[in-house]
Amino acid sequence: MVKHVMVTVAFTGGGTGGHIYPGLAVAEALKKNIECHIIWLGSNKGMDSSIVKNMGKNDILFFGIPSGKLRRYISLQNVLDIFKIIAGFFTARNILKKEKPYLLFSKGGFVSVPPVMAAFSLNIPVFTHESDFSPGLATRINSRFSKKIFTAYQDTVSLFPSVYQSRITVTGNPVRDVFRNADAKRGRAFLGLEETESRILLVLGGSQGAKEINDLIRKHRDELTKYYVVVHQTGQAEWDLPASERYKPYRYIDEDMPHVLAAAELVLGRSGAGTVWECAAAGKPMVLIPLRGSGTRGDQVENARFFEKAGAAICVAGAMERLVGIIADIVADGEKRSTMAKASLSIGSRDGTRIIADIIGAEISGDAVRGGYCAVCSY
Repeated sequence: MVKHVMVTVAFTGGGTGGHIYPGLAVAEALKKNIECHIIWLGSNKGMDSSIVKNMGKNDILFFGIPSGKLRRYISLQNVLDIFKIIAGFFTARNILKKEKPYLLFSKGGFVSVPPVMAAFSLNIPVFTHESDFSPGLATRINSRFSKKIFTAYQDTVSLFPSVYQSRITVTGNPVRDVFRNADAKRGRAFLGLEETESRILLVLGGSQGAKEINDLIRKHRDELTKYYVVVHQTGQAEWDLPASERYKPYRYIDEDMPHVLAAAELVLGRSGAGTVWECAAAGKPMVLIPLRGSGTRGDQVENARFFEKAGAAICVAGAMERLVGIIADIVADGEKRSTMAKASLSIGSRDGTRIIADIIGAEISGDAVRGGYCAVCSY
């Protein structure tokens, strides 16, 4: 006889919205699959708490933990952050021991490493997901402790050690359902545009904004607004270009972003995993300017090149002087826009949210049938 109990599932990830929103998508889908209580372990600093609480509609219990950044270069801060990581491990362990989750799902980012290690120390199964084309340092560490590993791209599998590859499932990247079912009319209403008004170019630099992209818009705004109403998410920095009928800057577009994206004809932005997969779910052609250089491991360049090779995007890294010309060509070529949009939607049609939620749900349901949830056990 199966004992009915409300199972708890823990999630972790943070530092940026790209490590939080996909996890929230999985949590939302999981709650539709099974009766469960969701907890989230994120950074006790930054935006983690507000994003989880706002998007989780207060149905997710958030726990802030100390977190240290994982760096690939020599820095005195690395020494200081070791103590934060140790503190994060013990804080996470105490939380998990008290909350007794059935499993922990990690969406990556530096904040996820201490909870993953803590879960492993308590014999809590760990599932982890890598959004980027190549696994980041956090995922490489977390994979050592994970029962299941999910990747967004098929080619990513070969980049893991062979001993881990049998644990890997290719799922695509989790995207909230609202991006697949967004309302373009609502997006135009948010922007104060009539349905019949001009075409929209949506400019994105991630949840924090991007100085390089902001500088390009400052330089080329007048040229771009000849073709499009430019909707620009600037980030939290002070912004000196005033809004107009053809130029609409926003520090951050929150709940209306899926609908604004649905209304856009073209997206110009960074190529973080969250951005490119949300655009793909919405079937949008993209012009991508990946973050690159000594301060990054090159993951955005890899993402951009994948989408470019698939025909869904044009990558303009190192060719900034051609930006306006590239956009002008896309504006003038309806067939090209249509081909790019179809390629984008083809990639985005793989519903990573549903695949991962179904696998987690099956894992929990299977154990229930075999004799009861781990959540009623003691660690």
